[in-house]
Parts: sequence; structure tokens; C-alpha cells
Amino acid sequence: MRITRVLGTALLALGLAAGPAAADSSPSASPSDDGGAPTQAGTSFRTATEIEQGQQATAGGSTGDYMYWSFAADAGQRPTVKATVKLPESHASQTWQIDVYDGLRRRQSCQYGAQTRTAAQGTASVDLACVLRTVRAWSEPWANDPLPGTYYIRLMAVGLPVSDLGLPVSAEVRADSKDIGGAAAVDGSLAQPLTPGIAVKSEQSKDDGKDAKKPAVLSSIEPDGGWSSGWWSDRWVWTGIGGVLAALAGIGGYALTRGSGRPSRVPPGY
Repeated sequence: MRITRVLGTALLALGLAAGPAAADSSPSASPSDDGGAPTQAGTSFRTATEIEQGQQATAGGSTGDYMYWSFAADAGQRPTVKATVKLPESHASQTWQIDVYDGLRRRQSCQYGAQTRTAAQGTASVDLACVLRTVRAWSEPWANDPLPGTYYIRLMAVGLPVSDLGLPVSAEVRADSKDIGGAAAVDGSLAQPLTPGIAVKSEQSKDDGKDAKKPAVLSSIEPDGGWSSGWWSDRWVWTGIGGVLAALAGIGGYALTRGSGRPSRVPPGY
């Protein structure tokens, strides 16, 4: 009876400990209010429009233009980028493509999704998607693994006929992430996320007769709650649960095999 009570109490404690781990496995970004979502796109990496995960950004442009956005992704997240391009009523067959680059401007491959699609003549819109690999907290220098930091989205049309150059188009872009958790944890972390930092210094206008110089930060976005740097994951919780279960198994095995501590029958003469 005592062993059963101890096991029941331990299982209840394990259930309470596993609660936060289960909560951490939910998607890391929920749809936010799009009232302040960007309505234009950049034309290069340096001028990429910053968006938050869960925001749906819109932009207008012309066929033949490159459109750039950027967002932040942290360790343990699996980003998904989706784009919808609304085409003019009269157009020839067009092929559109969405590419994602990391903070080092390395093109990241998509696990799955329609990264490139061709819109037949007269098609009103085309949908694109790219699901990246899980962002790792640390990687070998020679590897091309996704790492925490800024990610760039580039939307463009490829192989356009001359007759379609300059036609007006509009685009909708959204970036979301799924939190993978301890399954993607590694033993290591970056010292700093791969974000464009202080690259140049701009001289502001003179104020009160003094020159004011302020560093120009090229990127100011970061995940909600800041960068985790990969030091925490639900793997710690499940490792602790495994240790407790092993201890309970040892206690239970000892209690079942040790007996009552004295012989059941006393020999005559004692």
C-alpha cells in the first residue's frame, strides 16, 4: 500500500512537470493584429522590410522587381513562409519564386512547399510556400544549417517575357513558426544571433553646437521574449522525468525483492 501511494504521488508530480513542456510545443507565433503590418517591400537585402512572425505584410510592385522582407527566427523554431501574388487580368504565363536566406545571406533550402509555381495565362493569383528546416542553436562552420537570427524573404518572377515587364502586381507575405522543442536541441549555442548589426555610423544634424553621431542598426527585430540562445528546451524536463522514473523503478524493485526482513519460520530451539 505504501509503495502504491509513493508511485501515485510521483506520477502526479511528473504530470505537473510535463505540463510546461507540453505548453512549449505549441506554435511560437500567433496571428497578430495586422493594423500595423507593413504595406511595402524592400528592393535589396539592406532595405528589406521588417515583419513580425504572424503578421501579413502587403506590397505593390511591378513584374520584374525584386521584393524583400525580413523576420527573426530563434532556435527550435521551424519557419514557414507563404506568399500570394495577385496578377493583372491580362498577362502571359509567368513563373514566380520565393527564396529564403539566413543572416549570412546563405540561401536556405525548403523541406517542402511550392517554392516555385507557374501561373497560366489569365490566372488571377499564384500561391507560394516554403517550410524551412528547424533552426539550430549551433552548427559547424562548414555546415549550411539554419541558425538563430534574421531571415530574408525574396519574391520575384523568373523567365518573364518582355511583354509582361512592368505590369502592376500586388503581394501578400506571411511568416510563421512551429516550436519543435527538445527534439531539435543541440549541445551548444551561438555567442550572438546572426543579425545585421552596427555596420556604419551616420552623422546626424548638429544639435546645440555639437556633432551627434549615432550607430546605424540595420535590423531591430527579435523574437517575442528575446533570443533564447538555445540554452533551454523541454529536453531538460524529459531528462529529469527519466531520472525520476529510473529512481522509482529501483525503489520498487528493492521493495519487492528484499522480503520482510526476517525468516517466515523460526527453527526449533530458537
